[in-house]
Amino acid sequence: MIDLLAGRLHEILGGDRVISDRQRLRTYECDGLAHYKVVPALVVLPHTAEECAAVVRACAEAKVPWVARGSGTGLSGGALPHADGVLLVTSQMRDILAVRPADERAVVQPGVINLDVSKAARPHGYYYAPDPSSQQICSIGGNVAENSGGAHCLKYGFTTNHVIGAQVVTPDGDLVRLGGDAPDAPGYDLLGAFVGSEGTLGLATEVTVRLVRLPETVRTLLAGFPSTDQAGAATSAIIAAGVVPAAIEMMDALAIEAAEAAVHCGYPEGAGAVLVVELDGPSAEVEAQFEQVVALCRANQADEIRIAADDTERALIWKGRKSAFAAVGRISPDYIVQDGVIPRTALPEVLRRIGALAEEKGVRVANVFHAGDGNLHPLVLFDDAVEGEAERAEDVSGAIIDLCIEFGGSITGEHGVGMDKSKYMPRMYSADDLDTMQLVRCAFDPAGLANPGKVFPTPRLCGEVPGRHRGAHPLQEAGIAEVF
Repeated sequence: MIDLLAGRLHEILGGDRVISDRQRLRTYECDGLAHYKVVPALVVLPHTAEECAAVVRACAEAKVPWVARGSGTGLSGGALPHADGVLLVTSQMRDILAVRPADERAVVQPGVINLDVSKAARPHGYYYAPDPSSQQICSIGGNVAENSGGAHCLKYGFTTNHVIGAQVVTPDGDLVRLGGDAPDAPGYDLLGAFVGSEGTLGLATEVTVRLVRLPETVRTLLAGFPSTDQAGAATSAIIAAGVVPAAIEMMDALAIEAAEAAVHCGYPEGAGAVLVVELDGPSAEVEAQFEQVVALCRANQADEIRIAADDTERALIWKGRKSAFAAVGRISPDYIVQDGVIPRTALPEVLRRIGALAEEKGVRVANVFHAGDGNLHPLVLFDDAVEGEAERAEDVSGAIIDLCIEFGGSITGEHGVGMDKSKYMPRMYSADDLDTMQLVRCAFDPAGLANPGKVFPTPRLCGEVPGRHRGAHPLQEAGIAEVF
């Protein structure tokens, strides 16, 4: 069947944009989470919405699963290919179709790089607010699929707050419009269901995003603390004072060590934790609130406070935080990036519990996170060459998820569920909850061909169709990923 489909895809796209060579296919065997790897049967590189729709229709007719992929920077295995399926890569769809400052809108193809939207809008006095740490390479289509956030999501919200319309290829291969230019489209919020659905409800081929006016003033500081306890207390104090910064980011001592080794960002030597706090908005408001933030940091035992004098110093402060994930490779050959959310007031206790877990299992954990909204990114360090270390790291990673649930949080903040966390879904949701969510998925995709094996534990009954089950991912069939 795959050979017949390959012939059909060659007719649709031409031979140079259909990849079947095994060595070339291996380029696409994983996303940013390299822990899981699967070589797809075929890779296709469409350039237009119509080509995307034709590819999906061909897959539907052949009953072959397909997975959408943008830049491949995801950290949950959401773009992990299917061994018997087609990987539909939108990275060559990079046209910015319109920038409309009068409407505060931009229209882009899914392969457009996140930061490029702001670059295009900046001459008009605007920018695109969601800013994942990978914004220099991640694509808008992937941001939409995962509902990506970023450092400034505390004040400005996630991708879902900035997408107002999308052209979508349904799992049947139809091109439809969800949302529109209006602030709130009438009827059911299908766009809201689509954003964050991780490629299980269809494929975005065009996205209309909201642009935000550039702030009059931006002020940034770096504060060093003896430990994460004091940094966490300062974070809670800032929010409790009624100040909503654009961002409050925290890094612990191990994360600081990694960042220094990688980019020499010059963070305070010997600090147990640092906060990066940024305020933006009208000058008078920012200056008044900035003084409050400085005072609150000092009141919570900040050892050192550095205030960026200009854009160059501001960029250097952010350089350490933005490079943190990649920087950990300087101090550990392997690591697992976790992602969960807790109430910000629980930060000190949860971080102590994570430290105790790490000590008990004999692994190290570097903590980097969006402190302002309690979004944790513990990096569990290990050496896969040492017998048993990977298993201990997995145990700690899973225990961190349990901690997040215990404290009233969630198993994921912004990286999605994908392949990596589907096995944890029953820890947070009942079987009835999962079945209800599955009804929505199957309403869009009754054949179960769009990114199968992701988000929900599989196999699961597809809607109310007797005897029809969603296809499990090959890793689950092989027993590598847990099945419920």
